[in-house]
Amino acid sequence: GIARRRTLPANITRAMPTHGPLLPELSKPLKAGEFELKNRVVLAPLTRARSGEDRVPNATNVEYYRQRACAGLVITEATTVSPMANGWADSPGIYTREQVAGWKNVVDAVHAEGGTIACQLWYIGRPGHSTYMPDGGPVVSASDVPIDPKHDGVWGADFKKHPHETPSPLTLEQIETLIEEYGVAAANAKEAGFDGIEVHAGNGYLLDQFLQSSTNKRDDKYGGDFDGRFTLLKEIIEKCVEKAFPTSRIGVRISPNGVFNGMGSADNHDAFVHYAKRLQKMNLAYLSVMDGLGFGYHDVSPVVDLPCLRKDAGYTNALFGNVGYTGESANAAIEAGDADAIIFGRPFIANPDLPYRLTNGWELAESDASKWYTAGEESRKTPEIGYADYPAYEVK
Repeated sequence: GIARRRTLPANITRAMPTHGPLLPELSKPLKAGEFELKNRVVLAPLTRARSGEDRVPNATNVEYYRQRACAGLVITEATTVSPMANGWADSPGIYTREQVAGWKNVVDAVHAEGGTIACQLWYIGRPGHSTYMPDGGPVVSASDVPIDPKHDGVWGADFKKHPHETPSPLTLEQIETLIEEYGVAAANAKEAGFDGIEVHAGNGYLLDQFLQSSTNKRDDKYGGDFDGRFTLLKEIIEKCVEKAFPTSRIGVRISPNGVFNGMGSADNHDAFVHYAKRLQKMNLAYLSVMDGLGFGYHDVSPVVDLPCLRKDAGYTNALFGNVGYTGESANAAIEAGDADAIIFGRPFIANPDLPYRLTNGWELAESDASKWYTAGEESRKTPEIGYADYPAYEVK
């Protein structure tokens, strides 16, 4: 069952402080597409595995997001678009009626605090495991390229560690189905009241597997040159537009430099500059780029950073940087015109009021890394521990 909601200190978002004089770029509002951001400090999509076996957002998830509604934009944790998209225990979905209702509670809480919230749509693909598949079938990908065994294995739905499996290449019929699933998920997000969506095309998950040459060996319209590898992402965005949101309410997340989930391709620099050019023409609300290297750099092609996307790709729409930023480096990136906002992940875990801490120079609390992901029985009983129990800063 869902843990009973525990009342948290009222100071977590009640009577929120104002922005201080430090790091002035961070406290400026921003219009990114049709998203209205009250500041430039964005909550990263952080998988925290607190939605239980049914993958339905619960009262503790509601509280966690409510506490962080002071972010300029709240991006939800990665949320799967169908049962086939799963591959992480206790992460939420947005494909059942119950899940949509659970997300509506989250959205209503964030909106009640004056926040703006987007749902990140996710399809895991090869980093998943057959124990998550509805029929116990193989994990899927662009091609049958497994994750190199030198990378750590995968936790299955049985809570045991398994070696990575060789994925089954998606058929054209399966691709058609998954594009429809994204469209339904986008419509479900709209029904739940989300201000928009983010399409997760990074971190070695399914769409990244199509974008990168190391994982996409297809010779049909979804493979080959840069444009071929971009086709699936393009068709998914178009389906989300058809079913739910204009591109001005859609963001996309990419990770051209990341090694996570065994990624990295020799042509990534040129490929992602090309993808950014294509996305610029689609007039997205924003492009989220994991430009920092703190999450692991593949070192097989030159770094794609924000100045490169501005200059080489001519990307003039809203650009959000992410990974390893401090308040100071975030302020500098915005001041230089490289970024329009900066996404913070780990610092938001223990600092629900992060935008105010940064602009007032208040000390940042440290999070307990052992509680970042705690799926399973214990966490299902007390999901708030290490998740929704970090207090806001108390002004002495």
